[in-house]
Amino acid sequence: FFHEPRDGFCTKVNPRMSNSKSSLRPSSRPKIVKKKSNKFVRWHADLYKRMNPSWRKPHGMDGRFRRNFKGTPAHVKCGYGSNKKTRFLLPDGFLKMTVSNVKELELLLMHNKKYAAEIAHNVSSRKRKLIIERAEQLAIKVTNAAAKLRSEEAE
Repeated sequence: FFHEPRDGFCTKVNPRMSNSKSSLRPSSRPKIVKKKSNKFVRWHADLYKRMNPSWRKPHGMDGRFRRNFKGTPAHVKCGYGSNKKTRFLLPDGFLKMTVSNVKELELLLMHNKKYAAEIAHNVSSRKRKLIIERAEQLAIKVTNAAAKLRSEEAE
């Protein structure tokens, strides 16, 4: 639990955080501010189970929701947009880049403090192991490193 004392100080380290993967941190981590915490819901989606709640623009000729009457929910507007500096940031401060092979991963070599790799969903477990192994060598964070990997005992 304790590192060797240097300069007269002894530092306590969490054993779960001691591996290289979790110690990867972005160069800067600005505070992400969301203007609206809940989602925009489609008008009348709460009335019908068959209606998808994802946002659709209202088109009704006389509809009070389209005409923005008092007492109706908020509409989607550009003013609700995120800050440009934090728009696509993950909560840990990295930007995400989808990677399908080792060659694409090596694009992040000089940008490993800004971008984290996310292995594409259609990559096989054999190639995933190669990508994860190479990412550890290059000190690149992989967001979904545990996906599709089975333990050696099962084989």
